[in-house]
Amino acid sequence: MNPSREVVRAEVLVGPDGRIQALVPPGGPLPSGARCIDAAGRVMIPGLIQAHLHLCQTLFRGLAEERTLLAWLRERIWPLEAAHDASSLGASARLGIAELLRSGTTTILDMGTVHHTDALFMAAEQSGIRYTGGQALMDRGVGVPRGLLQTTDEALAESDRLRETWDGRADGRLRYAYTPRFILSCSEPLLRAVAARAHAGARVHTHAAEQREEVAAVRAELGRGDIELFDDIGLLGPWLTLAHAVWPNEDDLERLVRGGTHVTHCPASNLKLGSGLAPIRELLDRGVNVALGADGAACSNRLDGWSQLWLAGLVASVRDGPGALDARALFELATLGGARALGLEGNVGSIEPGKRADLVILDLAGWEPNGDVYTALVYSARADDVCTVLVDGRVVVQDRRLLTLDESAVRTEATAQRDALLTRAGLDTRAQTAR
Repeated sequence: MNPSREVVRAEVLVGPDGRIQALVPPGGPLPSGARCIDAAGRVMIPGLIQAHLHLCQTLFRGLAEERTLLAWLRERIWPLEAAHDASSLGASARLGIAELLRSGTTTILDMGTVHHTDALFMAAEQSGIRYTGGQALMDRGVGVPRGLLQTTDEALAESDRLRETWDGRADGRLRYAYTPRFILSCSEPLLRAVAARAHAGARVHTHAAEQREEVAAVRAELGRGDIELFDDIGLLGPWLTLAHAVWPNEDDLERLVRGGTHVTHCPASNLKLGSGLAPIRELLDRGVNVALGADGAACSNRLDGWSQLWLAGLVASVRDGPGALDARALFELATLGGARALGLEGNVGSIEPGKRADLVILDLAGWEPNGDVYTALVYSARADDVCTVLVDGRVVVQDRRLLTLDESAVRTEATAQRDALLTRAGLDTRAQTAR
């Protein structure tokens, strides 16, 4: 994924600072005493980047089925999030991060829930993943449990504290973003305060134009669309990443281009919740940067980036015709597109000297013979093909085994914490159907 999109054969030299020092021709001189990882016959890629996740929802996998967005939130997700304590939230994050790292996602943009956000950052720090995230801001909304509502001042004060505590920790691997949940749960004063912080240098992450029912509810309540309001209050800009954007109108598209706002495509979530087929080709043609994300395990069930890549290609073919997005363009969504959405394009997203050594080695022998390597990565590769993962030059997955977390202990803890959370929530999750 260098500027020429070359596929090269090379030794990748990583320095003690965790950055890529050089790409050396095979058999070229290596530093004395260097540790060598044998990648012969395999494919090395920049670590996948997912620019929209909800690690707080990993424990909810399979508990919020057969609903459209607003019912899904009000009947399942919000009551379950309100039942989180710090222990269950940490367990949910570790379970999700284990799946992400083992399948080759090295960098994420996450939206937490309203409380206990420190637990997310602690899990990310322990695991070695490159993490940008924040507390979900909610100061109003129909159907929002009292346990998720804060006053505007409380929400901002807690986010400011979290930013002061965590932004830049772990040698810059952890970063803070303000994350107003979506326009139906955030007051205009709250959004204006977030916009002011964005103009002062903060990153922002929220949802927009996800589902037709939601778009209609926003217009009925506010008299304008969410992207229009974001533009009016100065929230649109290169600091903002919007998840979904399935239903922007013509004026919205112009606003996104003018503001330099990023969009994260979440194909699995959009299909599972019946939200629709996002206009990714049109966004790209207009110059909008697009990233990729799995959303949460409560709606897409799988967090691995390979599922999202595969679905993104299929969705583009159905919506705009075969070849609407070629394999290189699709792979860019999951690498450089995500890096741009997080403001990290100078550090990650491609294998180039000077960038952080966030690297993934895959064994694609099971898919040979194949054609173009980008096509193999997008349409054939699976999470099980990932052999080795490095973040900042540190090996976090070796021989398909996660080194930074004990996966057996993580699963055991997650099961116990989910059972306790369901008891606190008091939901009958066996009654899945909303109709």
